[in-house]
Amino acid sequence: MKSFPFQQVNWLSSIFLIATFFGTLIGVPLFFIFAEFEWTYLALFFGFFILTGMSITLGYHRLFAHRSFQASKPVRFFTLIFGAAAFEDSALDWASDHRDHHKHTDHDDDDPYSISKGFFWAHIGWIFFKLYPRQLNNVADLKKDPLVMWQHRHHRTIALLVGLALPALIGFAFHGAIGLLGGFLFGGLARLVAVQHSTFCINSLCHMIGKRPYDKQSSARDSGIMAIFTFGEGYHNYHHSFQHDYRNGVKPWQWDPTKWTIWSLEKLGLASGLRRVPEEKVIMAQVRQLRKETEAHLNTAEQHQDSCPKHRDAYQRLKDVSRHLAEEFRELEEAAAKRVKLSGQKLRHWRMEVEHARTLLALSSAAMLA
Repeated sequence: MKSFPFQQVNWLSSIFLIATFFGTLIGVPLFFIFAEFEWTYLALFFGFFILTGMSITLGYHRLFAHRSFQASKPVRFFTLIFGAAAFEDSALDWASDHRDHHKHTDHDDDDPYSISKGFFWAHIGWIFFKLYPRQLNNVADLKKDPLVMWQHRHHRTIALLVGLALPALIGFAFHGAIGLLGGFLFGGLARLVAVQHSTFCINSLCHMIGKRPYDKQSSARDSGIMAIFTFGEGYHNYHHSFQHDYRNGVKPWQWDPTKWTIWSLEKLGLASGLRRVPEEKVIMAQVRQLRKETEAHLNTAEQHQDSCPKHRDAYQRLKDVSRHLAEEFRELEEAAAKRVKLSGQKLRHWRMEVEHARTLLALSSAAMLA
């Protein structure tokens, strides 16, 4: 206990996180035992979950932290109001932490929520301690935005009014005194715990579980399951590879409601300057990563090719995959260097080639393990 850094504990945040978590864990079952269930409470929970959660993903993250698009004043104001109601600090503080995370990913001394310190630290532990005092020296652009600075000064008051008082008042309007408690508990307390831990899972689980099709040097991973609960933020390996793209789920079938909302706002004239990584660069990143994986498997396969015919076949197949990827990569590099705009048909061809190469690599790897 003498060695515990009490002086570095962020007491306000720690007490708040613990109290809201256990308040939800105890309060929700007790409410269902002693009060009549009303659909209003679920509507408040999901309504405020969407409003506050999307204000974090669309506003705090893609708009303010990464400047992946530009938004009109009403959109910025809305996301700042409901983003504050998520109780995740101001947009200025949030963006500063997140930019440090991207700049120093997996480096213990500079990444505020480095996964190399373990799941608990990356998920929530880093908030309990003031080991990384904010300098706010990486958000000069946001300091020029009067709305951002206004929210920075008043985000706690906004959070209390919009995040807790508003759902309680809505509950009161529908069901009186018991509705006041129900609205506070479901639209306020339980909802903010759900939103916060969904956000925290991006920092923890999305650096532990999933695939790394674009860059295996980074701990960030793509997880379609996590995308469901985080409005599309689960495609984290792509995001760390191309952080300024307004899309996380870059493929049409990937679940990314935040991307679709930004696209819709552009069509309505409420957003502009949507930043997109050219498809050629995305495919090049996949081919580059596949080549690295193939070379690593080739080194292993070469050592075992004489052990049995199956291993010799696998080794030859890997050599073919490696040669094919080298040819494809050379063609892509030449197109990128000349800034040639590739046709949709050519891009579809390369996407199919990447998937085919990935399948062959998986089959060859399985054969080597057999």
